[in-house]
Amino acid sequence: MIRILGIDPGTKRVGYGLVEKKDGNFFPLDYGCLESSLISEGDILEDIFCKISDIIKKYEPDIVSIEKLFFFKNQKTIISVSQSRGVIILACRKLGKRIIEPTPLQIKTCLTSYGRADKKAVAEMVGQLLKLDKLPKLDDTTDALACALTSFYLMRDNLFDKC
Repeated sequence: MIRILGIDPGTKRVGYGLVEKKDGNFFPLDYGCLESSLISEGDILEDIFCKISDIIKKYEPDIVSIEKLFFFKNQKTIISVSQSRGVIILACRKLGKRIIEPTPLQIKTCLTSYGRADKKAVAEMVGQLLKLDKLPKLDDTTDALACALTSFYLMRDNLFDKC
């Protein structure tokens, strides 16, 4: 049995998804989206740090999978999302968690066998693999679950240390 916490970093919203693999099957233990109504950049980052730390302490995942940044459209948010990733990584490190960082290409390829798959195709595979009755409302949550699932496949294929 292994538990992986997937995280889709963002500024005002951070998606998370905790997935356990047991006897060859995937089980979603918890998932959602952390949202902040704070205004100050420092307060938002502290809020993200505290909330991620609380989730890690509560569920004690074996590994935390944080989606690697890839921007080609929205250059405006790259700094703030990078800062969010930084505090998430810091929270993981302070709590002694091993981190894996799959890229969007790895996530799409692992889950759909097509590196240019759209969000809908990835979401459908997340739903199938986790046997969800309905998909999460927010893409941030689905992306976090996809990130966690991808890490199981990367570990299986001994690609864990190559991320």
